[in-house]
Amino acid sequence: MAHKEPNGLPGVGAPLDLSQLRTFLAVHRAGSFTAAARLLGLSQPTVTMQMRALEEQLGRELFERRPRGVVPTSVADELAAQVAAPLDALAVVADRGGSGPDQPPDPVHLAGPAEMLCTLALPALAPLTSQGVRLRVSTGLTDDLLEGLRGGHFDLVIATSRPRGRTLTSVALSDEEFVLVASPEWAERIGPARVAADGPAALHGVPLVTYAEDLPIARRYWRHVFGVRLSGQAAITVPDLRGVLAAVVAGAGISVLPRYLCLAELASGALVQLLSPEDPPINTAYVTRRPGIPENPHVVLVQERLLQAGRSW
Repeated sequence: MAHKEPNGLPGVGAPLDLSQLRTFLAVHRAGSFTAAARLLGLSQPTVTMQMRALEEQLGRELFERRPRGVVPTSVADELAAQVAAPLDALAVVADRGGSGPDQPPDPVHLAGPAEMLCTLALPALAPLTSQGVRLRVSTGLTDDLLEGLRGGHFDLVIATSRPRGRTLTSVALSDEEFVLVASPEWAERIGPARVAADGPAALHGVPLVTYAEDLPIARRYWRHVFGVRLSGQAAITVPDLRGVLAAVVAGAGISVLPRYLCLAELASGALVQLLSPEDPPINTAYVTRRPGIPENPHVVLVQERLLQAGRSW
């Protein structure tokens, strides 16, 4: 059995292989052999073989195999803490050495909700193109995009919920407030005063326009503001809040939308806010990235620009 060194890790007779350590760190951060292989440009069997060899040399198990990836053991966590900083520094040096002075940084792969990207993020990032920044933008649901981030498909993800786990780092970007809105015609028929007095009873029978069949944003509003469970079916569902906005402005019914998305319509009178609760529902968005990847200066530039702009969103 391998003896224990003062650092808590098992002692080994020969130096640890640098390529194995690099693969180990990728697996530790990505949470699966498949994702690590994709990040490193290796085959999954190669990653598996390297991890088995490293475990044999250490005499300890590093990862518990699960149906949807791997979970690091305490030995793996300790090893990752020791090797992460040196390997990251080495990766930065190697990355610089491989880039000629005339070679531009890689494009920044940014992903997030379509509405927030198109309404807020892209206008804020547009001036960066004059600095040579190239963007490749993808849209989708937060859970799917975070899985893509772990797998190396994206550099940054704007997430509408705080990611869990140790493989990602997140910084709060902005808070979005949700508002209950209707066209002026529907607002006159319903009466905002009745909504304030009678709550959801004043909205009974009014067509609802939502993002999905399970009424996710509206259900949260009903629970948070009215303290009741929303039931019923939507008159219109469209998986893009800009489509929900357009339908409500056209008189299809009522909806709950992020305030940033309908600021202009509220200001012009094209939409009416039906209720102004003292404690409106708030959702926090986060800028999320994978730690320890070779540094692309344009990724840092995009992240900093988003965080700066997010203060005024």
